[in-house]
Parts: sequence; C-alpha cells; structure tokens
Amino acid sequence: MLFNLHTHSNFSDGSSDPEDYIKEAVSQGFDSLGFSDHSPVPFENKFAIPQESLDEYVDTILALKKKYPSLSILLAFEVDYIPGLTQPFELYRKTYALDYLIGSVHLVKNEASGKLWFIDGPDISIYDNGLKEIFSGDAGLAVTAYYRQLQEMISTQKPDIIGHLDKIKMYNRDRFFSEQEPWYGKLVEETLDLAAGTGSVIEVNTRGIYKKRSETLFPGPEILKKIRLRNIPVTITSDAHKPHELSLGFGEAAKILLNLGFKSTWSKVAGGWKEVGLD
Repeated sequence: MLFNLHTHSNFSDGSSDPEDYIKEAVSQGFDSLGFSDHSPVPFENKFAIPQESLDEYVDTILALKKKYPSLSILLAFEVDYIPGLTQPFELYRKTYALDYLIGSVHLVKNEASGKLWFIDGPDISIYDNGLKEIFSGDAGLAVTAYYRQLQEMISTQKPDIIGHLDKIKMYNRDRFFSEQEPWYGKLVEETLDLAAGTGSVIEVNTRGIYKKRSETLFPGPEILKKIRLRNIPVTITSDAHKPHELSLGFGEAAKILLNLGFKSTWSKVAGGWKEVGLD
C-alpha cells in the first residue's frame, strides 16, 4: 500500500496545484494521498494558507475527492502550535470536514520576550541568527523551549499526527548542541511519554534526507528506538512540496524502521487508521 499523509500544494508553500499531485500519485500507483497544507498563522508569512483562502482550499480538495474516486484523497491541515497565537486545533476539527490534523512546531516562542525563532526553511542563516538574537545563543534554553512547546501541543491539542518531532536538529549539525547529551535525551523521553498517552501517530519524515538538510530522518534512529519501545504508531511521510517528492525516501525509511524492529506503519483511512506491513 503506497500513501503519503504530508503534502503541501500551492495553497500554502507547495509548488503546484493539488491536481498535479493527484496525477503524480496515480502515476506512481498510490492508494491514498493526504493534503496537509499549512493552516493560517496570525502574522505576515509566505508559508501558510491565507485566512481568506481556507474555504477555497477545502472546497478544492473535496471536489477532487469526487473527481478521482479511484484514489483515496484525504483533507487535512498541518497546524502550527504557537502558545497564545495560533487557533486551537479543535476549531479546525469543528469547522471543516477534516480527515486528520498534523501538529507541528516551526516557530519557537521565547516566553520571556514573545519573539519567535523560525527553525525551518531553506536558509540556514535564519536558524543561526534567530538562535543568537532571540535566545542569546543559548542552545540549551532554545531547544528546551522547542520541546516544551511541542509537549504542550501534544498534551493540549492532541494532534492525529505529530510532525517531524526532532525538527530542531535540522540546521544544528552538532554545532550548538549534541543529541547525545543527557539533558537533550531527557526532553525527548518526556515528549515521547506524553505522545504515548494521547494516541497520536508520529510521522517518520523523509524530507530532511532527500533535501540533504539532515543526515537522518525526522525523528532520527535513536529516537525511533525509543518510539518502538513505547509501541507508538508511526507513519512514513515525505512532507512533499513538489509532485515528484511524493514518495522520495520511502524505501530507505522502511529499511531503517525494519532494522530497528518496526513491523508496520499506519495509514489514515475513512473512520480510523489502518496498519500496513513494512515487508
């Protein structure tokens, strides 16, 4: 079964019309495809759906569901969680006929100043400058803020899927902190313990690998071992921003998961989740 639940079209920061992704999915033999464009955030940006385009996005995906009955097309949002700024996830669930929600942290809030550190995007200097300017170069403080924000999202919003759990590492490259340090491991353990109690699925995101922005998956192998020990379900996603990216890295991710002892991944289907064997 071939599927991807993390897909961005030109309604947010993807490159192409949703139908282009569907045509590519059909050509690759996909069974299902989930659209998860970024929901609005309350400040000027270039990555999220504008508030005034939300209904058009939803209507477009719902219309495409009817147009392509042979492909299971799913409607979702990737919702940023920023305490005190973004909308509660439940608001989207109540307003729209969504199949699921991905909860992610791309902007880390410094609670003392209210300023936001953007940890994503193609420009590493934004990561570096943000760490310096917003957290005074204190990586421990910044990374702790990231995981605390992620933990708050998991416990209060209960997303269906937790997006790229260790995204904070992407531009670090062992320059500012080590993932092997005990304090970092403790933050990860706390986060996974919360996730295990909510029923959320953790995505295994391949984008860092195929875009050559990370040497490992999001999350990396050490965290994946901890996820397996807790029996938390996972789903492999490509976080596609272009049609040809829909299944990039899937084979490598499946091999890594099998080597770590995982037997299956999970796909969202009407009415719930479906377990899919990896071998």
